[in-house]
Amino acid sequence: MPRNATSAGDPEITIRFKYGIHIIFMFAMIDWPFSRLTDELLSVLRDRYPNGLTPSIAEPEATPLPATSSDFKLVYALPKTASDLSRGWNLIKARPNDTLGARGLTDTCSVAFAFLDPDADESDAEFPVELPTLDEQEDV
Repeated sequence: MPRNATSAGDPEITIRFKYGIHIIFMFAMIDWPFSRLTDELLSVLRDRYPNGLTPSIAEPEATPLPATSSDFKLVYALPKTASDLSRGWNLIKARPNDTLGARGLTDTCSVAFAFLDPDADESDAEFPVELPTLDEQEDV
């Protein structure tokens, strides 16, 4: 059986979620709705980062995770250029029942996420992703 398939034949994908200094690797099914993806991601975040997420090395104060699902809206974005994440992110305009594949998620894709107030306009979302850099002054 191929590595990216289940016994039922549904393709399995790996997603690299990005927030601040964090990269969270998760497996998902291409036919999952975004509501399931959100539930799975929140479960991982609450388990691994109970004290919150670090948005930046320069500002290490953790961003707390929302306590309940009514406290926030989780939004996602794909990179403008998949090979260069420094070019920024495009909001994925996904409804809860839209599937991952229908909104362009593919195996090993990078996806940024952000927490918004429940009534906030998604188009105003900013995705706090800190990319690693190589210090050019380091001796190799």
